Amino acid sequence: MRMSISVLAAAGAIALAACNARPPAVPPAGDPAPAAKTAGAGPVDLAMDDAALRSIKVETLAEHPVARTLQVAGKVQFDDDRLAHVLAPLAGQVVDLRVKIGDAVQKGQLLCAINSREAAAAIGEHVESHKDLELAEKTAAMTDDLFNHQAASKIALQQAQSDLAKARSRVARSEQALRLLGLLSETDIDRFDGRVPVVSPIRGVVIERRVTEGEYVQSDSMPMMAVADLSTVWVMGEIFERDLHLVAVGDPATITTTAYPGEEFAGRVNHVSDVIDPMTRTAKIRVSVPNPGGRLKAEMFSSIALGVGRPDAVLTVPSRAVFTEGGHSWVYLATAPGHFTRRLVDIDQDEGAQKRVRSGLRAGDRVVTDGGLLLREEEEKRAS
Repeated sequence: MRMSISVLAAAGAIALAACNARPPAVPPAGDPAPAAKTAGAGPVDLAMDDAALRSIKVETLAEHPVARTLQVAGKVQFDDDRLAHVLAPLAGQVVDLRVKIGDAVQKGQLLCAINSREAAAAIGEHVESHKDLELAEKTAAMTDDLFNHQAASKIALQQAQSDLAKARSRVARSEQALRLLGLLSETDIDRFDGRVPVVSPIRGVVIERRVTEGEYVQSDSMPMMAVADLSTVWVMGEIFERDLHLVAVGDPATITTTAYPGEEFAGRVNHVSDVIDPMTRTAKIRVSVPNPGGRLKAEMFSSIALGVGRPDAVLTVPSRAVFTEGGHSWVYLATAPGHFTRRLVDIDQDEGAQKRVRSGLRAGDRVVTDGGLLLREEEEKRAS
């Protein structure tokens, strides 16, 4: 009897355990098993024919000394020391407008002219002042002769000499006024038609023009045009207060832009601000960069790399050799003559012509630097 009770109790316990047990988990539909996520087909050996090999270039990787850098976001601006704002010398009507935005001009080249009554009045004043001077010189000479022959009083002589000094002063003032208008030479005065020439003060490119033919302008601080010498530009950036000790005037800097991937522009720091922005705790820096061909444009975004320490020996790979897609980067390696394979790499995502290699490559690896697209197309053909 006791044995039967024990058997029944054991059977009940087994049944209860079976009721409380959960069914085995089933992966949701469409979610591959972990092994499927990590498993890959392995490297694919890409054999290329002789025609394709002629378009493929391979380089052997080696470590190079690369200076430690401080990366700063920057923006290209005109060099203020090579920028001229052209003002109207006096009020009048714009005539003979000869330039438009984008035109290259030389120093002293005529930009336009101002048709002005003030200029005509200044010419008239100059002519009259010279006539008065001639009369004053004759009067002074005659009075001096009469005084020497006791035919004129000393007061008359002093008055004649005073009138002569005033006439000379008036001529000097009129000449200064004409000099400011660019009308000082007698040739210009003889043929003056009321138009005051406006010339470019520097050699450069017209980057701004705010007047049109026939427009009336005032002689105020509003410039009619702006001319910039684009052979050198400034790249402005900001560095944090904690990094100020790393940067000094004269330090070399390397500029890169998204407009010219893989290309670098060399410059030097020519100013570090003496003031810290209280909101951002940053100081402005300015890099002067030669700009042959005017390729760097004002307001263009850029990256400034500042050398801040001794160079380190690092492994780099040309930027053009790297493919990036879906958050992964890879290169193609030459494994044997005419044979290539893909290799995943971890690199620094900077904008330079060379990228630092974190992992995936080592010195001596032979990397495809040109013709990688051909290998990618061949790989895609095999995968389809």
